[in-house]
Amino acid sequence: MTQAPINERGEALGRYIADSQQQRHPDEVLHEARRALVDYLGLALVAAHDPVVVPLRGTVRRWQARGKARVVLGGTTTPALAALVNGTAVHAMDYDDVHYLGAGHPGAPCWSTALAVGQEHEQDEQRVLAAFVTGVEIMARLGGGFVPGVGRSLQRKGFHPTSVVGRMGAAAVAASLYGLDAARSLHALSNAATTAGGLVASFGTHGKPFHAGKAAMDGILAADLAAEGYIGANHAFELQGGWLDAFIQDRQVEVPPLDFADHYELLRNGYKLFASCRATHASAQTAQALVEALAGREVKRVQVKVHPGALVTAGKTAPATGLEAKFSVACCVAMALSGYRLAWTDFVDATLADARVQALLPRIEIVPVAGQSPASAHVKVELADDDVLQASTSVILGHPDNPVSDAGLTEKFRALAEPVIGVTAAAALLDAAWRFGATGTLARIDTLLKGEE
Repeated sequence: MTQAPINERGEALGRYIADSQQQRHPDEVLHEARRALVDYLGLALVAAHDPVVVPLRGTVRRWQARGKARVVLGGTTTPALAALVNGTAVHAMDYDDVHYLGAGHPGAPCWSTALAVGQEHEQDEQRVLAAFVTGVEIMARLGGGFVPGVGRSLQRKGFHPTSVVGRMGAAAVAASLYGLDAARSLHALSNAATTAGGLVASFGTHGKPFHAGKAAMDGILAADLAAEGYIGANHAFELQGGWLDAFIQDRQVEVPPLDFADHYELLRNGYKLFASCRATHASAQTAQALVEALAGREVKRVQVKVHPGALVTAGKTAPATGLEAKFSVACCVAMALSGYRLAWTDFVDATLADARVQALLPRIEIVPVAGQSPASAHVKVELADDDVLQASTSVILGHPDNPVSDAGLTEKFRALAEPVIGVTAAAALLDAAWRFGATGTLARIDTLLKGEE
């Protein structure tokens, strides 16, 4: 079969993956990969039996596929199916990590793939760690660029970046672990790209977390096929005639360069302390700063100034369920002003039905401000006694410019994991995550994640 010549961008992508296991990453990058793993494992545990995940677990059991890849708190299966379940679980609460330049949520597709493929093939932990870094760098280069870039443009066109470029990140992880050469690594990416999709219209339903799990599953499948000689479109990653033209047909996008040697996009990863869409965080954090001063006083009107992109992904004005509330700036502000911490346990129908929340919702006006930072928000509360309360956030906690500390990630992990597996097992799992790369840590994680199925 005749193949089209490999083009410049495709060649760079394939070569980066093929060389990935020979690269020496700085300690700060490997530490960031471990931070992402700590966040990932806590979320995988707490959501292992979430209503979003239970149907997938049942389906995987019925399919009876054999393999060594661990389904969290379950048995083992083939890597693609384990990654499907685990990736969906990690994204189930919208509480997982986020790439602040627009590529979406890298931990769910990339760590799900790295762990599943690593377990199946009994890979060395250092290889697994390097493969995760590779996947994030590929995913972030293809989906980054900030507001005018690819990921944000995908969102404006109605596509979820985690689902689109997450497939390519997962394919890169698997291709790296398989040791594919540059040509087959590019085929893996192209095989993943031709399956890409995922609609913003799914936000507030089970479809959104499914995006992350399906990205991991399809990425593994794409790399498996490439390893067997399956031929993808070598030109799919060029600036014309490829996947970008299909998804962003008006070409109103600034595509970031494939500058792998210049910096690490993993260092622009962020972590959530609210279990809701990232676009709600600055507003909710700002509103929380006013709770003490509000002290039960009657609210006449609330004005919230946000970046316009917040209304693309979190613009629901009348959420009907706790799940939909995660994608409503107005509802998250109402919850915050009512004293809720926006923990994962807060996003339930009972919270939405709270009389305080319901009374505030129609009084909240969301004002998009062109040029305002997506990490910022301004909240003004007008009270019935004509007093006015105001607060602003310039950079949300969890943003890489205002990062969650290691201690903060540890606290989040413990709050998620300890009620599920107990204090002792959670401590052992946390230790393995912070030391990941050391011999035996992959097997230790597998043992601690074993369930009853």
